[in-house]
Amino acid sequence: MTASPKYTVDVRSLEEFSAVELYALLKMRVDVFVVEQNCPYPELDGKDADALHLRLLQGGDLLAASRIFPPAEEGEPAKIGRVVVSPDHRGKRLGEAVMREAIAACGQRYPNHPIYLSAQSHLARFYGGMGFVATSEEYLEDGIPHVDMVRPAG
Repeated sequence: MTASPKYTVDVRSLEEFSAVELYALLKMRVDVFVVEQNCPYPELDGKDADALHLRLLQGGDLLAASRIFPPAEEGEPAKIGRVVVSPDHRGKRLGEAVMREAIAACGQRYPNHPIYLSAQSHLARFYGGMGFVATSEEYLEDGIPHVDMVRPAG
């Protein structure tokens, strides 16, 4: 765990979570991705066990989170997904913070690999400001417009 004046960064595998920590993480994701976005889809997609889970914490509060997947093989990108900010903590630039931390975690763990993400289209400009470039046309994923984006290695 590392700390900033505003939050603590925690990166761990699924097996390292307590039941209470895992419940809080999954509840936040379901509250945002399924309920708030009115998008009934399988949030529990069977991929969490293969990911590292990055969380921003403040005291006992979960502020934001993302998933990080290692490159599938040499030359392939690392992947960032399920980037989410708690509705209770919006307006604090935590989206930028969680992405900066996820990019840094990828750089530390998977140097010299690009980073891929599937961005909701309305957030493409936000991710573009963090060095990601669109690499696909817009497509629908679970009824929401998305675009593939990659951040070059380094």
